[in-house]
Amino acid sequence: MFATVFILLHTAHLFADYALQSDHQAEHKAGPGITGWRANLSHAATHVLVSAGLLATGTAVLGLSLNGPVAVAALGWVGASHALLDRRRPVQWWMEHVGRAPKYAARGGAAFVDQAGHVGALVLAALAAAA
Repeated sequence: MFATVFILLHTAHLFADYALQSDHQAEHKAGPGITGWRANLSHAATHVLVSAGLLATGTAVLGLSLNGPVAVAALGWVGASHALLDRRRPVQWWMEHVGRAPKYAARGGAAFVDQAGHVGALVLAALAAAA
């Protein structure tokens, strides 16, 4: 069941991060003040809603047997981890501490580190939801 849940969560992630993220969210989600937090949290909420929709669809179509409270906690983790990573400071910290900044960041590497963090968070969510 882990693989199925992970594929559903990763598909939701791709839709929420690329197809459904507005230009405003992308430009401001790491910014200061209420504008930054509003853009960040609305983007994270999109992740939660799309993930919940795909998990519900998977449950209906594939007969997944998910524990309700655990699935809700996993969705909370999807939203919280996404919001944290998209503030960009954790990604920058990671890159500095593994010796990948600033050259790798200047060549677009931060986006790959960001996505690796998101996929790692989705693995943890899928492990919890499938347990």
